[in-house]
Amino acid sequence: MLPEKSTLSQFLIETRRHHPEAVGDLNSLILEVALAVKRIAVRVAQNQFIGGASYGATNIQGEPQHRLDADANDILLRSTEWGGQTAGIVSEELAEPYRIPESYQRGKYLLCFDPLDGSGNIDVNLTVGTVFSVLRAPRPGEHATAEDFLQPGSRQIAAGYAVYGPATIFVLSVGTGVHGFTLDPTLGEFILTHPDIRIPASPNEFAINASNSRHWEPGVRRYVEECLAGTTGPRKANFNMRWIAACVGEAHRILMRGGVYLYPQDRKNAAQGGRLRLLYEANPLAWLIEQAGGRASTGRCRILDVEPTDIHQRVGLIFGDAAEVERIEEYHRDDPCSGNDECSGRDIPLYGSRGLFRSA
Repeated sequence: MLPEKSTLSQFLIETRRHHPEAVGDLNSLILEVALAVKRIAVRVAQNQFIGGASYGATNIQGEPQHRLDADANDILLRSTEWGGQTAGIVSEELAEPYRIPESYQRGKYLLCFDPLDGSGNIDVNLTVGTVFSVLRAPRPGEHATAEDFLQPGSRQIAAGYAVYGPATIFVLSVGTGVHGFTLDPTLGEFILTHPDIRIPASPNEFAINASNSRHWEPGVRRYVEECLAGTTGPRKANFNMRWIAACVGEAHRILMRGGVYLYPQDRKNAAQGGRLRLLYEANPLAWLIEQAGGRASTGRCRILDVEPTDIHQRVGLIFGDAAEVERIEEYHRDDPCSGNDECSGRDIPLYGSRGLFRSA
């Protein structure tokens, strides 16, 4: 029985009591990640006092790398390499899996993370976050290889994110639902404030980057058209459109308020399969969304069933209210050219001759 206002540590201890075979290694790893999150929260808050972001560098994927990206990555590595729980680590900021130093014991888990999701928001003081995934190491105690990480998301044993906003909130699932912990700055502790999160059942919001509308596939166009048509359209309801430009922030809003998020594969990113990284963005968020009663998809199949082929593999990602995601999947199936390169150049205006969004 958890005490009122229990801490993250107390929650993990109580959860472990239901698994007497557990020895506490997973709890230790999660607490190490949580400690890193506290340190990153301080760095994010101090950013404007230490010179802001640096756009002079790019990461291994050719994207602008802010100084806080590198700092958050280093904080997470230093916090999780030493405890003996990890056999290897994959990060958005590193080309290859991080090799645990020989001076530290290798463990039985693999850790994947995006250290600072939405870092383009840093200099305008908007939402950023951290997202992570935990897998079992195929060869416990040995240095992990890239191939060891190529496991479908259904094999995750824990996943979570932190969102750095007016409060720092740490959201976690160890396969027994989704729980949110808010950092109490007076205690320096994460306190359970959102137990057993379930996605609300009234999906009247959708999130998508409308600037990519000319690249959208027909199923996505049809869905957005119906939402924008409001009460006079086939959905007979008004929808609001949102876009935070940080996947963690979008996931948190949907867990709190419902709705659906779309960052789909489209004609612009078809060659790479999508925009978001499978191992350390799509999989952990899909795990959390499903644990909260929602659905996460590429638009064609369940995210957690995708077999990875590369540690930095990209996918399209659609998640949120289960019925809304299933509707979008149905729209993809209904279009015979959805996903067909031979049809990717055709012009499909959203509103025909009066279209708000047009193909280019």
